[in-house]
Amino acid sequence: MKQFTFARTADTRDEIWLVQHPPVYTQGLAGKPEHLLRANDIPVVKIDRGGQITYHGPGQIVAYLLLDLRRWKLNVRQLVRLMEQAVIDLLAKYDVSAQGRDDAPGVYVGDAKIASLGLKIKNGCCYHGIAFNVDMDLSPFGYINPCGYAGLRVTQARDVGIEAAREELEQQLAQNLVHGLQRHLISRTPQTT
Repeated sequence: MKQFTFARTADTRDEIWLVQHPPVYTQGLAGKPEHLLRANDIPVVKIDRGGQITYHGPGQIVAYLLLDLRRWKLNVRQLVRLMEQAVIDLLAKYDVSAQGRDDAPGVYVGDAKIASLGLKIKNGCCYHGIAFNVDMDLSPFGYINPCGYAGLRVTQARDVGIEAAREELEQQLAQNLVHGLQRHLISRTPQTT
């Protein structure tokens, strides 16, 4: 992601990368080591996104957004809301009510976090993205204060009644992200008559 972003030119196409990670904790730039409550055999990787510590593993969709924010006429707050809305809309398709929170970015079903996000902005371009819990072992979240919040509950699509395959949810999430970007750009582009 860094190489892609640092090598960008004005003509570089934007990309969304959809991946799954092996078990790993990632700790953001401002991450405090005390948010890792107990050491275990899962590695901790310090990365250059914002935010504290979170867990990535099999059964989670990670969408990395490699975007020129100027091209999309987006500021960081708008991008965060757009990313959250992509997950909220996906969950709504399965009759699951979710929301973002101003005090703690991400997507929540009730008081449990189902998607985390973190970004890095460099020269008007972003990288990193959003992690959506689908069908995974949630126990590694118990060894951390997820996103720096002690006692934060974490959930996943399977536990809120969504039985769709990860691949299907991955495709829907990608479509929601693209459609959200397109809607935003159209709303910011002056209409000629």
